[in-house]
Order: sequence, then structure tokens, then C-alpha cells
Amino acid sequence: VQLQASGGGDVQAGGSLRLSCAASGRSFSFYAVGWFRQAPGKEREFVTGISWSGGSTNYADSVKGRFTISRDNARSTVYLQMNSLKPEDTALYYCAAGDVLAIRTYEYRYWGQGTQVTVSS
Repeated sequence: VQLQASGGGDVQAGGSLRLSCAASGRSFSFYAVGWFRQAPGKEREFVTGISWSGGSTNYADSVKGRFTISRDNARSTVYLQMNSLKPEDTALYYCAAGDVLAIRTYEYRYWGQGTQVTVSS
């Protein structure tokens, strides 16, 4: 599975962005997908994840109520809608695919390249 993250950009605090994670490979619909982010000088952290069916999701406390993850298996794409963005959301955002919905980076086998999100105050 190859993953391509896109949709990042520069936005002011309070604004919105929608990230996309497009996958190639026929087995994509069988994988859970997670979004992670990494700010300069910090470790990569879990943001949100969705099960293969879309029936289960998980969010980091820092983004609950502001971010929404969804997937369209027919389009092999996972979306991350980010609202009410804050400067502390600034980071490189990565999508990853794994066998189960998890919050640890090592539980994901496939990773896309990052897409930069910069939120200015």
C-alpha cells in the first residue's frame, strides 16, 4: 500500500483545512488508518484513527471536538477535517495504514509522506 497525504497549507487560527490520504493498492479497505503529526523538536504523536470499516474512530484529547476523520473505501481515501485550528496544531501531518486501529507509530506498517500544516495566530 502506498499512501499520499495532501491538503496541508497555511491558515489563521480558527480556520479549517481538510487533509486527504489517498492510497494505492486493492487491499486498502482492509486497513485501519491513522493520522499522526510531528512538530519541530517533538516526537511524532497520534492525532486520530479510523478502523477499516469506518465504524470505529479514536481521537487524541487535544483534537476532540475539532477534528473529524472519515474514509471512502470506494475512493481509497481517508479524510481529516480540521476545524477551529490553533497555532499548536502546526506540524507535519502523516497518514499511516495498519492492521488495527492503534495509537502507537510502530503498529502502522505503511506511511505516507507528510503534509505541512501551519496555523498562525
